[in-house]
Amino acid sequence: MGTRRTCAVVLPLVGVLLTGCGLQSASTFTPQASAGAIQPIAGVDGDPITVGSKNFTEQLVLGKIAVIALQVAGFDVADSTSIPGAAPSRAGQLSGKIDMQWEYTGTGWLNYLAMPEGIPDQQEQYAAVRDADAANGISWLPPAEANNTYAFGIRSEAIAELGGVASLSDVAALPVEQRTFCVESEFATRSDGFEPMLETYGIPLGDPQGVPRENVRVLDTGAVYTATDRGDCNFGEVFTTDGRLESLDLTVLEDDQGYFPAYNMAPVVRTETLDEHPEIADVFAEITPLLTDEVMIGLNGRVDVGGEDPADVAYEWMRSVGLVS
Repeated sequence: MGTRRTCAVVLPLVGVLLTGCGLQSASTFTPQASAGAIQPIAGVDGDPITVGSKNFTEQLVLGKIAVIALQVAGFDVADSTSIPGAAPSRAGQLSGKIDMQWEYTGTGWLNYLAMPEGIPDQQEQYAAVRDADAANGISWLPPAEANNTYAFGIRSEAIAELGGVASLSDVAALPVEQRTFCVESEFATRSDGFEPMLETYGIPLGDPQGVPRENVRVLDTGAVYTATDRGDCNFGEVFTTDGRLESLDLTVLEDDQGYFPAYNMAPVVRTETLDEHPEIADVFAEITPLLTDEVMIGLNGRVDVGGEDPADVAYEWMRSVGLVS
């Protein structure tokens, strides 16, 4: 999610954002593609459009998917993917320098619109951010099923050892000594993070009958995954579309009380751009239904675990599902 990757500036300072953080892609390489399910839009004829993305793996893959799709649709695409953080990417779109990028419904609602709390229901969260952001000249197209939110993962081989645990409520039913957690520092201190989550599930932090503080390890984000895989803790904080879930064989526990907000990924287009070329919505309507958690875990893993280039991963996936040829 974009919530954790921001530049050390604030949105009103648009000029500073665009200079200090940059809107240049780390790699403007994009494989050439031909039409498939995505077809050229009549009348586009090389009209300019600028695609942005933030600079973490999933955003880079999604950004390249958008670049390829819009090139095939007939646009002359300026590739401004790999913007360092949520604040400058948002500022770029508000200022008109970015026409289209993928965003997360929870990020739009909580970070950009500064709402006090997220909405766990995915469709309600999408509708709320879509309707509220329209006043800013931003159009949210229908989201993908893929929902890159917080979760807790467990080593798959440990599920049976812990009595078939499958949900966070099941964790609350375990003996206290088995309620061991690895979390990143930000999540450990967020007002909507670890402590209120434990309260929601009836196992308060620091309570001898809940989760004693000695049961919790606070680590860097990447270290959480490896520590969980090693069994240093039974439950590690993860993100639900991270490629390491598959490579480390971690199983995501169900958030059966609906604590975590929805962070579905959606194409976000400047309304002015969409009004000029409404067919852009049709282009992304071919893509978003194909983006599931499982698909994104696989694509992200090819980059983070397999070391592949995001542009190659984007193109090969689009070709494999017939979006392009």
